Formats: sequence, C-alpha cells, structure tokens
Amino acid sequence: MAAAPIWILLLMGFLAGLGGAEAQQTTLHPLVGRFFVHTLDHAAFLRLPEHVAVPSTVRITYQAHLQGHPDLPRWLRYTQRSPHHPGFLYGTAALEDRGRQVIEITAYDRNSFDTTRQRLVLIIGDPEGPQLPYHAEFLVLSHDVEELLPSTPASRFLTALGGLWEAGQLQLLNITSALDRGGRVPLPIGGRKEGVYIKVGSASPFSTCLKMVASPDSHSRCAQGQPPLLSCYDTLAPYFRVDWCNVSLVDKSIPEPPELPPTPGDGILEYDPFFCPPTEATARDFLTDALVTLLVPLLVALLLTLLLAYIMCCRREGRLKRDLATSDIQMLHHFTIHGNTEELRQMAASREVPRPLSTLPMFNVRTGERLPPRVDSAQVPLILDQH
Repeated sequence: MAAAPIWILLLMGFLAGLGGAEAQQTTLHPLVGRFFVHTLDHAAFLRLPEHVAVPSTVRITYQAHLQGHPDLPRWLRYTQRSPHHPGFLYGTAALEDRGRQVIEITAYDRNSFDTTRQRLVLIIGDPEGPQLPYHAEFLVLSHDVEELLPSTPASRFLTALGGLWEAGQLQLLNITSALDRGGRVPLPIGGRKEGVYIKVGSASPFSTCLKMVASPDSHSRCAQGQPPLLSCYDTLAPYFRVDWCNVSLVDKSIPEPPELPPTPGDGILEYDPFFCPPTEATARDFLTDALVTLLVPLLVALLLTLLLAYIMCCRREGRLKRDLATSDIQMLHHFTIHGNTEELRQMAASREVPRPLSTLPMFNVRTGERLPPRVDSAQVPLILDQH
C-alpha cells in the first residue's frame, strides 16, 4: 500500500510530460502558383523567449512528412545546410494540390537528444490578384538555395530585376536548386556555389532587353563562346551573378488552341505521288528452288558421311598386322611390362629384400670390404689406400 502514492506520482509526472510534449500547431495559407517558404527556426522549437538568442552550440535537425505518408507532398521540398542553420520548407503548389494538407515536423536536438514536434496545417487556396501570364526564369550562379529562401534576399532580387522589367508587377513563382535540375556539386574552393533557378512572373509583357537576351541570336552567340546580347545595364550585378545564356521566357498570355480529337477515317490511304506500290507479280514455280535448297545439302552430307566411314573402317591396318611388323624383343618387353611392375610392387610390400651394399655404413665400393661396426669411424681414413 505504501508504494501506491509513488506510482500515482510517477503517473502524474508521465502525463505532465505528455502534455508538455504535445505538438504545436501552426496554420498557413499558401496560394496556387505562388512561391511558399516556411522557416524552421531553432528558437521556435526550443521555445526560447524573444529577447534570448539561440546559443551557437545548439545543433538541431528536422524531419518533415505529410501526415499519414512517409514523405512530403510532391510540390514541397525541405533543405537544411547544417544542424547549426535553420531548415526550410519551400515549393509552389499546383491546381491539383488545393485543399488542406498537414505536415508533421520533428526536431531533434543533437546535443541533448530531445525531440519536439510541430504540426503545420497548410490550407492551399486559389491565387489572389491579377494573373501572371509572363514567366521568366534566371540561373543565379552566386548563391545557394538556402541563401535565397529568406524574404530579404528574394525581395532584393525582385527589386534589382525591376531595372530590367517593369517594377511593381513582379512576383516570385518558384525557387529551385540547380542540383535538382541536373547540376553538379561544386568543389569547395574559390567560394563556388551550387546555383539557383529563380522563376519570376509578371502581368506586364517582357522588356526589349529580356527579349533580346532570350533571342535565338543570343543563344547562338553563347554556343560559340561569345557573350550574349544584353542591350541594357545589368542591374542585378554585383549582388547576383546571373547566367544570361540560361534565361528562358514563357508567354502564356495567348492561350494555346485545344487539340482536336482524331477523326476516324475510312481506312484508305490518300493518293501519294511518291508512293509507288509494286505491280502484280507473275506466277512462279518454286518446286525446283525447293528441291535444290533441300537436296544439295543432303547429298553433300551423305558424301561426307561415306568418306568418313571409309577412312575409319576400311583403312585400318589391324592388330595382327602391327604385331607381325614388330620385333620379338619389343613385343616381349611390351607383354612383360605389367608383370614386372606387379613384381616390383610385391617386393616393396614384403620388405624382405636385403639392403644394397652401397647403403651399408663404411662400405668400400671399389674393394667391397666392410669394416666392423664397432670400429671408431673417426680413425678410419676417408680415402683408403689404393693397391
């Protein structure tokens, strides 16, 4: 009974911990066709006061996925440069993505191994304001995607682009890393960046400067290694280094005509002066060709078979003829070789054969004499006197 209060206190502490770990919920309203970005800030997950800065030693990583699914929706991307930097959820929703989507985010503190959950409710609606039928895409070589996702660099890019295009009508449509478009990871030397594709939309037509940059003549000059045709001042430099050879313009102000469904025909081809069908062929008798094709290989195979049979069967000398042509000594050696081999094997197995004299100790090969075994071998000369 004394342990009951302890279990009650532990249960209350566990429930309090669950209440503290309840996921935060934030509601956002992205628009179809407009660029959306949400910053995953360390301070929001650590629940620090506004006047308290995040310590530099804090390392937090994030994992985001669509509720009930293992990954994010197809229009949304996640990126984070390192655990010391904030994470970003960004992308552009399409018409088929309208509705309510719930993104579950889990933050992992790499120092204390604490986890914090956040639920992001996205209510995707129709775009507001005028339509943007004029789209222009630029490749910025001087930045990474994490550097342009915050609002300040993106606004600076639109302001600088206003010098080449009519200001006040530009809106950001999409930002994509060059690595997602087939680019290569740059070497970590010389301050090289990955590159970012920025798509901008406007209700105003393209300026003459942009049309000249995207003209076929400008692309042909770029293919030859020459600078593109840029007739106006580059207002994006020096903050943004744009690859003017990689600028694409899309005009959606003129709707494309709908594709007509195919009309079924009568199945008869129209007259074509370049098509000459073959004339009617005369009747031919293929019996001779068939006989030649079949009988000639068969006759050749039969002749080869007969020739081989004659060589193998009729041209053999025979055993008796070979024995008569062989000398008697060679035949005796041939017939007794197996017996001799068997006799040597039996002698080796019995071990009753006396040892050869040459293997006995102190045996004189020339005289055949053997010294007594008790004679001191050190006093026996190595070379005996020759008589």
